[in-house]
This record gives sequence, C-alpha cells and structure tokens, in this order.
Amino acid sequence: MLSVVLVIDLTAGFFEEGNPLYLGRSSRDIIPNVERLLEEEQESGSKIFYLCDQHLPDDPEFKVFPPHCIAGTRECEVIPELSSFPGEIIPKRHFNGFTRTSLGDKLEVLGPDKLIICGVWTDICVLHTAAEARTRGYEVEIPSDCVFTPDRVAQEFALEHMRKIWGIKLTRSPQKIPSPRFKPSPGVISGETTDIYFARTVEILNKEGVNPVATMEVFSGGEGVLCGVSEVQALLKEVLPPGSEVWSLREGERFHPQEVVLRIKGPYQSYGMYETTIVGNLAQCSGWTTAAHECVEEALGIPIMSFGARHVHPQVAGIMDYCAVVGGCVGCSSIAGAKLCDLPPMGTMPHALIITLGSTVEAALTFHKHMPEEVPRIALVDTFKDEAEESVLVASAMKGRLEGVRLDTPSERGRVTPSLVKEVRRRLDLAGFGEVKVVVSGGIDPQRIAYFIQERAPVDMFGVGSYISDAKPIDFTADIHELEGKPIAKRGRIPGVTVSHRLERVI
Repeated sequence: MLSVVLVIDLTAGFFEEGNPLYLGRSSRDIIPNVERLLEEEQESGSKIFYLCDQHLPDDPEFKVFPPHCIAGTRECEVIPELSSFPGEIIPKRHFNGFTRTSLGDKLEVLGPDKLIICGVWTDICVLHTAAEARTRGYEVEIPSDCVFTPDRVAQEFALEHMRKIWGIKLTRSPQKIPSPRFKPSPGVISGETTDIYFARTVEILNKEGVNPVATMEVFSGGEGVLCGVSEVQALLKEVLPPGSEVWSLREGERFHPQEVVLRIKGPYQSYGMYETTIVGNLAQCSGWTTAAHECVEEALGIPIMSFGARHVHPQVAGIMDYCAVVGGCVGCSSIAGAKLCDLPPMGTMPHALIITLGSTVEAALTFHKHMPEEVPRIALVDTFKDEAEESVLVASAMKGRLEGVRLDTPSERGRVTPSLVKEVRRRLDLAGFGEVKVVVSGGIDPQRIAYFIQERAPVDMFGVGSYISDAKPIDFTADIHELEGKPIAKRGRIPGVTVSHRLERVI
C-alpha cells in the first residue's frame, strides 16, 4: 500500500517569530509529532510532498491577510527540523493545495491508497485541501496532534467537521513507546506473586521428573491496547533456558477479542509457575493503557497528562503512569513513572503550597524563584479567588513568565465547566496574556473531554486521574496448545499453535 504525506505550510513564515503570520510558541508543539510521523512514513516508503505558500507581491489573499510568504523569501522555506526528510516542494497560492498546483496530476500518477495530511492552519489550508482530496475520492487521514491553528475553538471545529462531514479519519502521530529496563523483583522470581496451585504443579512435576517442552498462548476475551508485555519479557528472559522461544505483540498495539498476544515455548517447569504473574501483569497494565488511550482519542490532539498516582498503591504508581504514557499521555505526575518513561515528571502546584504561603500570587512567584528553569510555570488558580480573576493576577505578577494556569474547581463549587474555561481564556486574552495556556483537571474522563470539545472550550491540556487509575483490568487467559510438538488443548479450545502474522519473536 502506498501512502502520500502532505505537509502543509510548515515554513519559516509561520514558525519563526517576527514574521507577519507567526503562529506563536504553541505552534512548535506539533513539530516533534510531525517528525515522528515522517520518520515512520519514510521507512514505509511513503511519498512526501511539502505544500508551501509562495505568494506574488500583489496576491488577492493579501486583502484578507497581511502580506506573507512572498515567493523567493526565507518565509517560504520549510522549517529546518524537517530537513532530514526529503520530499518534493509544491508551491501554492491558495487555501486549497490542489488549486492551480501540480498536486492533482502527481497524485494521479502515483495512485496512493491514502493521503496523510499534517501542517497548518487546521481550519484553513488543511481543511480546504483535505475536503478537496475527499471530493477527488482519496482516503484521508489527519493525525490530530500534527495540525495546528492558533484558535483552539477553530481547531476543534475543523477536526470535527472533517471527521463528521467529510469522513476523514482522525489519528495520532506514531507514538514513541517508552523502553525501560524492567527487572523482575526477587518476590516475583521466587514465585511469591503466583497462585499456589501453579507453584505446587511445578513442585510435583519436578519430583516426578516430568518437564515437557510446552507451548502456552495468552489471549483476551476483550479488546484494548496491550501493555505489560515488556515487563513480562524481562521476566521470561530471566527464567527461560536457552532454546526457548517467545513471540508477542508489541507494547502499545491494539488487540482484538480472542487474539493471541503472547506465545511461550519452553520446558514447562521453567515458566509454569509464573502464569498468574504474566496474565495479571497484562490484565492490569492493559486496562490502564486502554483507559488512557480512550481519553487521548477523545481529545482530538489536546495533550493528556496522567494524574492518577494518588489513587493507587505506591508500589504500582510508577507502573500505572508508565501504562498511561504507553496509552498516549504526554507525561505523568509520579517521579517513578517519569523515570520508567525517561521523561521529566509533569505537575503544577498543589493547593497546599498556596494555602501555606497565603496567596496564589505569592505561591507562583515563590515557585518561580526556586524551581529550575526547565520546570513549566503553571499556576493552580482556584484556591482563594475567582478563577478568571486569579489567572490574570498571577499572569500580571509573573510578567510574561507564566506558561499556564490549571483549573481544578471542586464539585462543591460546580467543577470546571466549558463556560468557566471560556471566561478564563477571554480574561487572559484581554489582559494581553494570550500565550498563557489553560489546563483542566478534576474528574476528567472521555465523556467530559467530549463535552468540553463539543462546547468549544479552549482547553490546552487535560489532567486525567481516576479514570485511568480506576480502570478495570482486561481479563487474559493462558492455555497450553502444544506438548512436545503435539497439538493439545482442554475442551472448548482448539489444539495446536494459533496462526498469527502479527506476533513477533522477541526471545
């Protein structure tokens, strides 16, 4: 299958400060996502076209917009971050990338199975080009975290319009899955975390001298996003003897009902005791990851941060946050989870800091005074005063150094609402603090996220806690399907190794 990636207007004119239509600092958030997208598509053999504004000095468009991206100027150049991804530049002078360009002819020659569109502005050039592509019969995908327009309301409207009206599939950029070095604990290796009947089975077989090469397959009755398989592999590498085989889906892959996600082939005594540990790991981790993924999918590109460490036992808090990142969260609050993901821990400030210092302004200034430069300056603004008032007070006191405000209004005060977000955003804009982002937390789940988006609330990030941490585990089952090379299974199961082209050998 051939895909063509259309990269729209990722040029200096929109991404470098000082140019007439500079999109602001927030626009740069999509650049790493676009880089990952192009890297994966390049490896898959996809064709890349850069659609770049190159206007004439008297372009009619300048009656609506300031003169920008005049042909032959630096503003027309693709941003340097994408220089390692070779592609053909197609000049354009219209919102629609097909209008009076060579794009249509080139696509007819290539005959791609689908177009993947990224870039700016979501509600103008991306929207018009995508709609034209659908009119011409192309399947279109838009990674929602790879497109940007400075108006959050316009961003969400455009994405929903393209999905509902034009049948465009909204996706996300290829995720960078964390790859921590898991090491099973002594308690796991010794079998303390298993069901006793597995330990007794291995003891009996050992005393009887019975240790056949068995092939065990693990599957789920449901569907979701797989997680925990990396930790399982670390365990199996410790306990399996040479010559054993392990096949699995990858961390972060979707799985379907009855699909085999893991296959182990080796002497049964070497791994039989760990069946409880293996399926339990996959069940809990996949539950957390699937819940996080549901929030990410609903958010249409708005970043999600995992906030749920306070809802779980401290010994699993890091794993839970790791699972949330595998599910698509941009970061997590727990230090342990951040270490596993090789990310800086994310967080704002608690009410305790504000209360003990006596004011939100004082807390924000003190936070700024003592925290390293790389820590984002995001103030919690619902402690003592009206949220909109407190947001402006803090932004004014911080004098351009405030990066965001977090709204976490408790249920006793009606929780955070779309109208509150709109008011805070408007008050900040009127006071000249348009760059200050709005983070929303407190009882956030996919339904609440959809509600904020439906109401066009300009949220820049969601903090999700209990919806992820409280996720129900997804049941997994392990069965022996082959013994010493001979197909076998309990009643109700099909004997023999299950054919799966998605499994990859990992050991």
